[in-house]
Amino acid sequence: MICENIQILRKKRSMTQEALAEEVGVTRQTIAKWESGESIPDLELAGRLAAALDVSLDDLTHAPREELEEESLQGKHMFGVVTVGDKGQIVIPVRARRIFGIKPGDQLMVLGEDGKGLALTDARLFMSVAEAYRNDK
Repeated sequence: MICENIQILRKKRSMTQEALAEEVGVTRQTIAKWESGESIPDLELAGRLAAALDVSLDDLTHAPREELEEESLQGKHMFGVVTVGDKGQIVIPVRARRIFGIKPGDQLMVLGEDGKGLALTDARLFMSVAEAYRNDK
């Protein structure tokens, strides 16, 4: 899977094998071998590769092809389906937690609109925006 992911991510960023190789500190032939599956990067080089491609090491090695190929619409993401537990709890996907810096103990504001759905946002951010709006009135 890593060989496909390297190629998908490199092409998505409009990078040549040569440009990626230069950023990672390897030869173009090394990138070509990684993309063909002839060899794989060691842990240190995989870390540099992930940084150059602006993804986590986990996404570089394990993200499904469809997830990597999805087009981001100016910072918009689709993280997949979650299941609501018996008491209404949901588990926020790890990729979403990583991108938005959500950690255990953080508070999220749950917003909703009839017929439209629910949204989660950082509670502190929401309260600061609400306070600024109230002060402007």
